[in-house]
Amino acid sequence: MPRVARGFAGVGTGLDLPLDCILQGDCIEMLRRLPPASVHAIFADPPYNLQLRGELRRPDESVVDGVDDAWDRFADLATYDAFTRAWLTEARRVLRKDGTIWVIGSYHNVFRLGAALQDLDFWILNDVIWRKANPMPNFRGRRFTNAHETMIWAARGQESRYKFNYTAMKSLNDDVQMRSDWFIPLCTGNERLRDAEGKKLHPTQKPEALLHRVILSCTAPGEVVLDPFLGSGTTAAVAKRLGRRYIGIERDADYAAAAQARIDAVEALSESAALVMPTRREQPRIPFGTLVERGLVPPGARLTDRHRRFAADVGADGSIRCGQAQGSIHQVGAAVQEAPSCNGWLFWHVERRDGSLRLLDELRAEIARERG
Repeated sequence: MPRVARGFAGVGTGLDLPLDCILQGDCIEMLRRLPPASVHAIFADPPYNLQLRGELRRPDESVVDGVDDAWDRFADLATYDAFTRAWLTEARRVLRKDGTIWVIGSYHNVFRLGAALQDLDFWILNDVIWRKANPMPNFRGRRFTNAHETMIWAARGQESRYKFNYTAMKSLNDDVQMRSDWFIPLCTGNERLRDAEGKKLHPTQKPEALLHRVILSCTAPGEVVLDPFLGSGTTAAVAKRLGRRYIGIERDADYAAAAQARIDAVEALSESAALVMPTRREQPRIPFGTLVERGLVPPGARLTDRHRRFAADVGADGSIRCGQAQGSIHQVGAAVQEAPSCNGWLFWHVERRDGSLRLLDELRAEIARERG
């Protein structure tokens, strides 16, 4: 059952993985107690080190949506950098070889975070801009309105075979490639946690839509997502809903308790609803010859493109011929189009008896489903 674990009770040896649990305590200490190579993905929203800069104050000198406590302020940049490298070092240790990490920051700290990531041999994959649909105004009028935050997405190392659910991201974006600029509103309305006085419980609570996209992009159901700065619990709540396991670390007892109550109220999706479409790289390799052997595209069958400009005959060995061009479905597809390359699965269709066309990739998918 989900729980708040104070001081890592019951797992002090560091050999156990406290799944679906909030660990209350210092993030570096808690990370050190986790076993190595144990989590699939990390989302980290570390202190911004705002230093209560002027742009965060209203004209009446009250703080605007800033973290007005000692936790977010460090004595100097060297102290902040040392803290950053310490927690990132432990994060890299607990991350699986092929895992990835997301680190979010503002202009105050994101460049220092990026340098630390590279110095520690993480391999940066993208910087993703979270463009806020409803940013906080700039009350003093001395700068542009700060309307975005930056997320750095990195693999554990250059050789990592990291997961990217490209097809799922494309599906989420109306079948258009997902870009690296995300237009998502700030956390508002009923989603925003509030204290007994009706004030915002946590000043930098992230919207669930943002974490939905992050977690869906790089994990599969059942995989473990870690958040070393859990705060109001957004990462854990979304992970639970999407059928992922979670580990949260939070030093503030009030935040940890509120996050746990929030997580307890989340209903996980069904196993089928939590699944994402596999990328082509993850699909089993099925040669065109398999379709020929199985009789789905028998020798002598006629292939054509969707506009019926080209016609090719299928040979018994899985090769095809169109005029003087002969070879694989990819080679011949490229030759007839005078193109450098061609994905024959998406170019050629088989003509059926009733005259209709069936894409070869659809037939390949049928065999893939049979193989499970």
